[in-house]
Amino acid sequence: MTNREMLTEYVSAFTHSLVHLGVEQVVISPGSRSTPLAYACMKQDGLEVYRQIDERSAAYFALGLAKVSGNPVMLLCTSGTAAANYFPAVVEAFYARVPLLVVTADRPHELREVGAPQAINQINLFGSHVKWAADLPMPEEDNRLDFLSRHLHRSVASAKTEPKGPVHLNVPFREPLRIDFEQTYTTRGEMAHFTGRRVLDEETEAFLQGLLEKERGLLIAGEMASPVPSEFWAFAEKLQWPILADPLSNLRANVKPKHQHLIIDSYDALLKSESFKRSARPEAVIRFGPQPVSKPLALFLASAKPEAYVAFDESPMLRDAQSVVTHHIQAPAACLWQVPVAPKDGNAYAAEWQKASGLFWQLAEEHCAEEVDEGVLAKVLFDQLDGCHLVVGSSMPIRDTDTFFRTTGRDIRIFANRGANGIDGVVSTAFGVQAAAKRPTYLLIGDLSFLHDMNGLIASKMQDTDLTVVVMNNDGGGIFSYLPQSEEERHFEALFGTPTGLKFEDAARMYGAEYSAAATKEELAEALRQPKQKSVRIIEVFTDRAHNTSTHRKLWNRLNEELGK
Repeated sequence: MTNREMLTEYVSAFTHSLVHLGVEQVVISPGSRSTPLAYACMKQDGLEVYRQIDERSAAYFALGLAKVSGNPVMLLCTSGTAAANYFPAVVEAFYARVPLLVVTADRPHELREVGAPQAINQINLFGSHVKWAADLPMPEEDNRLDFLSRHLHRSVASAKTEPKGPVHLNVPFREPLRIDFEQTYTTRGEMAHFTGRRVLDEETEAFLQGLLEKERGLLIAGEMASPVPSEFWAFAEKLQWPILADPLSNLRANVKPKHQHLIIDSYDALLKSESFKRSARPEAVIRFGPQPVSKPLALFLASAKPEAYVAFDESPMLRDAQSVVTHHIQAPAACLWQVPVAPKDGNAYAAEWQKASGLFWQLAEEHCAEEVDEGVLAKVLFDQLDGCHLVVGSSMPIRDTDTFFRTTGRDIRIFANRGANGIDGVVSTAFGVQAAAKRPTYLLIGDLSFLHDMNGLIASKMQDTDLTVVVMNNDGGGIFSYLPQSEEERHFEALFGTPTGLKFEDAARMYGAEYSAAATKEELAEALRQPKQKSVRIIEVFTDRAHNTSTHRKLWNRLNEELGK
């Protein structure tokens, strides 16, 4: 075989194996050393190829794709610093448990550590932030394609196994890098892979049955990759425990009216009240998914120290930042709603939560009618959404979502990057979510976060999209105004407020996006109602950090007073 034939066979086997293993999407950034695999991806049936010029944005785009599908998405880049630019998204994928197959092309061994261009040490580049890493062999005569196939099998299986996460494959290529597009490839057979179904043993089920008989119990729903089935709602109706639903649990939307009373969506505000916290102490807590966004909830559970705090988590890597979990059940959350539970005729503890939640929403609606701040403006957005996906940035946007996104029957799924909680890459993640969902998507983001990934807008030039970006521009880092350092005026603006004075109309023009500005509820509502003219729409909402802080606290203080009566 010629070198070109060997190379063609190698990369063809690579992409054929991936499709066999269920990989359907690949995100490619242009570069020379990755040429053979890039060509192979383009000619491979069953692979949907996306392109993104900037590797950092490309990785976050792939993250968005994988969040929606739950399946590994392949990333491909050339050698050198291109691979290093994947790092922030790889970290996010690792902690958010999102499956990625990170493939970095590399120089051959004789060009490593000898001063060759675009050659850095890529072996174990991502360190402990990937589940597994391998430096694959060079394409050579008598290619060991069975070896390659098994490494790919292990990579995809590792990425999909709980805890899901990223896997790194480093692939060296020698020049020349072109393949033969006419050369056919016949698979030599792929190894079959089966997984078993996990169920609770008798001891665990008996323990849970006893726990579920208690009245003062809480179900806490953290982020979930897919909507819960009807079996969950049947279980919840019988149990009658309050369900404290993080916005990323997707239990606040697509909820039938008969089930909406079970959802407590105002717990973050309620648990800022000392009097309510004293009266609402639970005997038992069962959590599925990671710890919710809410800091007041975390502090409440740490201080309440319920006798039994059960966490369902398929991974042995338990997420328990406050060290309050008393029982870790290493099983899918779906095992919980398979546990037999005797129907309850009402629940006084649940009624207490529901009454307090009703009070909050009464005050919140009055607050939204009287005031204008970022939370109120976010609610204007939430109230108009239906038949779409919503991506939410970190810092204040996710917290305003936690406070102001009310349980609804409308069709909305919510996503955010809460693995490492960073503000970078959110624009690209939103493009990835939209590409995978193939339906209208909205992004709620702060001005600094938008600035961090503004070049992610180039994705709109690479594939069809339908994205509306709502930028809350308070000229800086709004969340710091709620933190203790805000009480020290010296250097606060320089170190934390970080005003830039930037507006984004020219950026919208540069990327060919539709643009409008708003400063009031009416202006934002009108901008959202207008038919979308371009594939990307940017609505810039101007707010004031100091005013946002004071009006948020005004609502919390009013609720605290009412709950204390």
